[in-house]
Amino acid sequence: MNIIGTGVDIVETARIASSLERHGDRFLARVFLEGERAYCGKMARPEQCYAARFAAKEAVSKAFGTGIGASLGWLDIEVRRKASGEPFVVLHGEGAKTAVRLGITELRLSLSHSDHYAVAHALALGV
Repeated sequence: MNIIGTGVDIVETARIASSLERHGDRFLARVFLEGERAYCGKMARPEQCYAARFAAKEAVSKAFGTGIGASLGWLDIEVRRKASGEPFVVLHGEGAKTAVRLGITELRLSLSHSDHYAVAHALALGV
């Protein structure tokens, strides 16, 4: 297995909280899939959960080397959790097609957050 790319991103939790206050459901629907919204919406501090997922999507886009755009959109990247709590990525639409084109067969993801920041690291692997 070869490393195709790596990406890291850090997000201020207050920035996400501000977007939630100003744009509400419009912001959520543009950036997060239904499952992500359902999961984060149950949290005591949903802005931390959303910040971690926002950072994850940015980190994945950097690992792809494409950024967020035509080849990989916000809704092409879904962050889920295994029963163990480990986060993982599911790609949809153009994201899945771009992964195939780039030879990416596996994505590894690590998330962390504190009161003020969320950070994510993504590793894109392939043959």
